[in-house]
Amino acid sequence: MKFDRYYISAEIKKNLARLGFKRPTDIQFKAIPSILEGEDVLAIAQTGTGKTAAFAIPVIDKIHRYKSSKRSYGIKCIVMVPTRELALQIGDVFKSISAHTRVKVFTLYGGVEQERQIARLQDGIDILISTPGRMFDLINQQEIRLDSVSTLVLDEADHMLDLGFIEDIKYIKKMLRGKHQTLFFSATINDEIKKLAYSQVRSAAIRIQVSPKDRISKNVSHFVMFVEMDDKRFFLQRFLQDHPEGKVIVFVRTRVRAERVLRALKRVGIEAVSIHGDKDQTERSRVMQSFREGEQRILIATDVSARGIDVPDIEYVINYDLPEKVENYVHRVGRTGRGVNKGEAVSFCSSEEKPLLEAIHSFIAKPIEVLNVDKKTYVDTTSTPQSLDALVAEHEAWLSGAGKKSKKSKKK
Repeated sequence: MKFDRYYISAEIKKNLARLGFKRPTDIQFKAIPSILEGEDVLAIAQTGTGKTAAFAIPVIDKIHRYKSSKRSYGIKCIVMVPTRELALQIGDVFKSISAHTRVKVFTLYGGVEQERQIARLQDGIDILISTPGRMFDLINQQEIRLDSVSTLVLDEADHMLDLGFIEDIKYIKKMLRGKHQTLFFSATINDEIKKLAYSQVRSAAIRIQVSPKDRISKNVSHFVMFVEMDDKRFFLQRFLQDHPEGKVIVFVRTRVRAERVLRALKRVGIEAVSIHGDKDQTERSRVMQSFREGEQRILIATDVSARGIDVPDIEYVINYDLPEKVENYVHRVGRTGRGVNKGEAVSFCSSEEKPLLEAIHSFIAKPIEVLNVDKKTYVDTTSTPQSLDALVAEHEAWLSGAGKKSKKSKKK
C-alpha cells in the first residue's frame, strides 16, 4: 500500500512525496497503524529500516489533527535519544515530515548555551526531541513542563542502556502522571532490553520485530583483512589513495586513536576530519555538516557517534579497530549501503583482536569473508603500499575460479 492511501493528513502526504517516500518499509507498515490507534508499541528494528519515520509520521499526524492553529499549549510528545548527533538527525526527519503542518518541533541537547533553547521552549513547541542530560537540567529549572505529554518515544533504547541512561528513562516515565502512549524502539534485543521494555510499555503493547536472518544489509559487501596493529595505517593510506572519490568513514576504538589516525593521514597529505566525545557540540556539528555536504569526504569516528551518522551516500566503511561490542559491528557497517545504495566495508583485524572477530562471527551467525594477503603483498604494502582494489579483484577472481571448478566437478 502506498502512503497516498494512508489515512494521514494531506500536508504530511505532500511532504512524504517530496522526500521520495512512496511505499512504507516493513517497520513503517507494521508500526504506523498501531501508533495512530494509540497503542503502546515495542519495536525491534535495525538501523536503516526507516524506523524514525515509523513513529514520526503517526505522531505528527495525531498532533496536527488535534490542533486547530499553530499555537502550542504544552509539549505533546517527547522523543528521548542517547546522543546529540542522533537528536539532530531525528530532528531533521521530524521537521521535514511536519513542514506546512500545525506541528512545532524542537531539538534539545547539551554542549551549547541554554538561553536560546529556553527562549525557544517558551515560544511553545509540540514535539521535543532530546538527550537526557539537558532535558533533565531544564526540567529541574522548571523550564520544561510535562503536564501535556501524551506520547513518549524511547529511540535507540539499547544504546541508551549501554550509556547508563536506564535510571533517566525510569525517572521520566514516573514524571508522566497522566495517561500516555509509550513507543519503545531498539535496534537489538537481549534479556536486559526485554526487561527494560516490558517495564515501560503496557502489557497489551503491540510487539513488532523486523530482523532479517542476515543482520547485515544485502547492500553491503563486507570483508576482513588480517593486519597487525602497527601496520594498519599503511593499509588505510593505500585504501584512501586508491579511492580518491566517495565518502569514507573510518571507525576507531577511542578518542585518542581518532586523533592519532587523523594526524597520521595528514602527514601523508590526506585530508580528513574527526568526531568524538571530546569535541564540543559546535565543532561536532561543523564536522558533520562538512562531511554531509561533501566538503570533507573522510570522517574518523568513534562508536559513541556511530548511530548519529545518517549520511545516505557513504560508499565505504573502514573498521580500523574492531568494535569491543559486537552489536556495534552491525551499526558501523550499516552506515553504508543505506536505502537502495550499495556499500563496502573492510575491517582490519590484528592478532590481539581475533577474539573480537570470533565474537562478531557468532553474533552475525556467519563468518566474514577474508581478504587474504600473502607475505610478499603484505611487505610491499607496508613499505610501498599496494592497491587494496587489487586484493579485492584477486579475491573475487579466485572465488569466480573456484565457482567454475565446483560446477565442472558437479557435471562430472
